[in-house]
Amino acid sequence: MRRLVLSLLIILSFSAASASAHRSGCHRWHTCPSDHGTYSVGDPVTPPRQAATSDDAAPSRGGTFTDRVVGVADGDTITVMYDGRGVRVRIHGIDAPEKGQPFGQRAKQFVSDLVFGKDVTVRPVTKDRYGRTVAEVILDDGRSLGEELVRAGLAWWYKRYSNDATLGDLENEARIAKRGLWSDPNPTPPWEFRHASKRAPAP
Repeated sequence: MRRLVLSLLIILSFSAASASAHRSGCHRWHTCPSDHGTYSVGDPVTPPRQAATSDDAAPSRGGTFTDRVVGVADGDTITVMYDGRGVRVRIHGIDAPEKGQPFGQRAKQFVSDLVFGKDVTVRPVTKDRYGRTVAEVILDDGRSLGEELVRAGLAWWYKRYSNDATLGDLENEARIAKRGLWSDPNPTPPWEFRHASKRAPAP
């Protein structure tokens, strides 16, 4: 009987030591299949997490902030970090070609080259019906991103929502110089393109 008890104590001691070793040292030296996922040799590594996107987190007006651009959806919509979350920002006063339009991809690339991975200053004006923060976006050198797009002929002055005469002057200059989309003598404004797309019958 004494020998049986002694054997049980030895087995229990061995099990406890193995569990302790698993908790303290297993991941320091190799991958462990008992966990969900694997780890590299050395200390445990937490997989990188993408920044969550939240439109409710951003100020709607007056709450100017400066942070990193982490996404570019198209020529007039970007994602900027704010309070630890990614916020969709619609550039105020302009309307860039849609992805299915001529110069739509070029406008997106133009914006990416200027701001992706860089800090910008966001000056909120309002929120649109999609929950996006509509804002002036200022580059790190002080230039307006919206103005640069219109100057390059890669966006229209969105007169329906902006009375900024500077954008009008820049659009006229780009039109006269036939820059970007103005190389087409009669380009279709994106608001007309969207309207036509909604009315088009499904195939």
